[in-house]
This record gives sequence, structure tokens and C-alpha cells, in this order.
Amino acid sequence: QVQLVESGGGSVQAGGSLTLSCAASGYTRTIDCMGWFRQVPGKGRERVAQFWLRTGAAYIADSVEGRFTIAQDNARNTLNLQMNKLNPEDTAMYYCAAALACITMGADRGDYWGQGTQVTVSS
Repeated sequence: QVQLVESGGGSVQAGGSLTLSCAASGYTRTIDCMGWFRQVPGKGRERVAQFWLRTGAAYIADSVEGRFTIAQDNARNTLNLQMNKLNPEDTAMYYCAAALACITMGADRGDYWGQGTQVTVSS
């Protein structure tokens, strides 16, 4: 089992920045990918970013390209999502996810999920 705990959400004005962190614990050696998803009530889940743990490769969704970056802090077994130039359309519940195989996350699924952290951007 893998446990994921998110932190760093909150409220910010448009143009501001936030950093979300996801701390992984448990059998972390079994996971190949971690990533961030977001969801707004009444809408489908969106894969925002994905990180390949063994290669360091990353995927960033077109909707946040150039504003969000994803990086791993190996010393702390943490995955960070740096969000800059936030706009109201970024308002959502953000979830950290981990997958035993990266292809799972590529299909917008995950094997393990955090509890979510709310990001609210006001205009």
C-alpha cells in the first residue's frame, strides 16, 4: 500500500502562485508514476501533470503548460506542483495520484489517491 498526503492548497488572487506538495509513504518502490489531477464539481477529472519516477520525465497538460511545473524532491519523497500565473479557471480540488504502471495514469487513472486539496483563485 502507498499513502499520499497533499498539502499547500488555499486561496489566491489571479496572477498569484501556489505550490502543492504530495508526500508518499509506504511501499513507494512499487510505484512508477505520480501525478496531479484536478476536478471541479459537475465536470470530469483532468490530468494536470504526470511524473515518471524512474526517468524524471514529465507531462504537463496544455491547459497549464508554461504556468505549472512538476518536480520530485527525492530527499523527502515528495512530489511538488508549482503553479504560477493562476487564473479563476484553475479553481478546483487537486488530487495527488500514484500508479504502479505509468500507462495507468496515461489513461487518467491511478492506483492510489490522496484526499485532495482545494485551490481557489479569485479574479
